[in-house]
Amino acid sequence: MNNLIRLVLGMLSMAVFAALSLFLGGCGGASLPSSYAQVDAEPDIWPDYKGVTVPPNIAPLNFLVDSVDDVVAEFQTGDAKVQKVYGGDANKVQIDEREWREMLLSARGKSLSVTVYTKREGKWSAYRPFTIHVAEEEIDPYISYRVLPPTFVGFDELSICQRNLTSFEETTIYNNRLICDDLEGQCINCHSYQNYGTDNMMFHMRLEHAGTMIVSDGELIFVDLKTESMISAAAYNSWHPSLPVIAFSTDHTMQSFHTRDVTKVEVIESASDIVIYDVKKNRVQVVLCDSTEMELFPSWSPDGKWLYYCSAHYEYEGEYEDTSELLERYKTLQYRLYRLSFDAGSMTFGEPELVYDAVERNRSAVQPRVSQDGRYVLFAEGPWGLFHIWHPTADIQVLDMQTGQLLDTAPMNSARAESYPSFSSNDRWILFESRRDDGNYTRTYIAYFDAEGRLHKAFEVPAEDPEYFRLLLRSWSRPEFMKEPVRITPGQFLEKARTEPIKAEESSR
Repeated sequence: MNNLIRLVLGMLSMAVFAALSLFLGGCGGASLPSSYAQVDAEPDIWPDYKGVTVPPNIAPLNFLVDSVDDVVAEFQTGDAKVQKVYGGDANKVQIDEREWREMLLSARGKSLSVTVYTKREGKWSAYRPFTIHVAEEEIDPYISYRVLPPTFVGFDELSICQRNLTSFEETTIYNNRLICDDLEGQCINCHSYQNYGTDNMMFHMRLEHAGTMIVSDGELIFVDLKTESMISAAAYNSWHPSLPVIAFSTDHTMQSFHTRDVTKVEVIESASDIVIYDVKKNRVQVVLCDSTEMELFPSWSPDGKWLYYCSAHYEYEGEYEDTSELLERYKTLQYRLYRLSFDAGSMTFGEPELVYDAVERNRSAVQPRVSQDGRYVLFAEGPWGLFHIWHPTADIQVLDMQTGQLLDTAPMNSARAESYPSFSSNDRWILFESRRDDGNYTRTYIAYFDAEGRLHKAFEVPAEDPEYFRLLLRSWSRPEFMKEPVRITPGQFLEKARTEPIKAEESSR
């Protein structure tokens, strides 16, 4: 009887294992077809991961093939030490995370070869293999971004989220629905971090419970940064790499909506200046306030000795800040890149120094970021204005400060809008937002920037379900690299937001 019980239990275990293997077909349970027709072309996969270079600590590059009944993919390292087959779940290839990490470890500094087999109407086809290159250099493990619906004037649903790039874990940093449920809502924006860490970070709150949420050495404070000398509350920002100092632009922002233009909306600054805020002293100091210059997007160099920014020269023909005039002349607003030297001892700045004259190219350069060694300046460039995600011809550019020349960024860019770029902490990866997928929704992309200064084909942030971004009727915007997750909880941010913000003081300097 005991032998009979053991036999039955063994058969049940085998049945459960077989069923589980079938259920986890995307986790190594698939098998290659025994017969197929060879196709002399690479497959069309989504997202497009063909020929990309990825970090050795990235999450699995799951993908799908449209209009097929079944798909399997064979992954192989160059020396054939690792060979895995995934698929068997309709048209999707979803890879086991543990096995993917083993494959990347084996292929680090080398490549993976991927052969895709598809089945249509009972017949299998095999496509020419494509390559996924695996870089030696890792990527910062976290990113954060805003998640918002495609609205232009309402903030009824908006969150700042963070994603672990080494897995598919996504958590919420803060969600405006926690504190406000009306149609106007609460805008939350401009999240940023000091040196990719989260013990010093910030984001703004607008409309309901307005103020700036700042984490300073792990302590949460809520500040009203508007002072008498500022034209508005603080906006675009950058943390000094070593000091408790944040540079801000302060702006009068307006929107203009198109009725017959693919760009849909134009965001315009009618006036903008630059200030710095000492977090510990709670003091604001004006840096730039020329009424004929629209200065914004401040960005510290990693050594803390330079403050980069962009500025558009504009002299009003009529009254100052005549918005009707601006709406007629908004295409003349083109931004150049500048920088100011900074003395940390005296907290003083030098004179503006031109870094890149985009206007000479009839273009507009914004959102500068500087590499760790100071050699490269990364920025977004479009036809005019500052919100290039609305401009289909906008690209990401990289300026070599040693040669004064732009690098070839064609492998990274697309025929649609790219914007808001940033370097990883080791400079080997560039994170940016793009509308290349469908022209409407903003998605997050990553490109390898090798030590020789070459840009490589960009790839979309991997998703556990390869259909995720196709079905997500939300944009991921303003991505930022992080070395660690935000540890302050949404509840703690909520509790602080319900208090009265501390009023910032004016510096006498």
